[in-house]
Amino acid sequence: MIRLEPLAHQSADAIDGLLDAAFGTDRRGRTAYIIRLGMAWLTDLSFAALDADGAMVGLLQSWPVALHAPDGTQTALIMVGPVAVMPGVQNGGHGRALMDRLIETAAKVTDDPLMMIGDPGYYQRFWGFSADETDQWQAPGPFEAHRLLARQSHPDGAAIPCAGMLGPRQIAPATV
Repeated sequence: MIRLEPLAHQSADAIDGLLDAAFGTDRRGRTAYIIRLGMAWLTDLSFAALDADGAMVGLLQSWPVALHAPDGTQTALIMVGPVAVMPGVQNGGHGRALMDRLIETAAKVTDDPLMMIGDPGYYQRFWGFSADETDQWQAPGPFEAHRLLARQSHPDGAAIPCAGMLGPRQIAPATV
């Protein structure tokens, strides 16, 4: 039996330990890290999976990113991932439960499209992510175009943008 709770209830050391176990200690060099550079993960869209003893065995983080168009405008996106599960309990439904919770929650709290770098067959089959509208997207590092996936957060959510470079979301300075 797994229990899901906000990832913010977990320590930074526990989160890093799980990510290292799932993806290796060299994970920080991946393109996904460059895309979200300098951004803090979204606490309302990031979750931990706990086993029956209360130990964290999986996590899902979501990040505020943007697609930066050639004309300088940006379209806000929510980057989903990593979705990480401890190697000893992978294929036990933890990642799927985390994704189900994310999709359910995102439909309630955001209009921003969701995007991820992932397995198109798996993420399309269960949650409707697709590379159909991302063929003109670029990323600031090596990537496989068919793995850039997107979906609306809910049926009436914002449209998926057409073209641009993925990167951190630029927050407009506050006016006084």
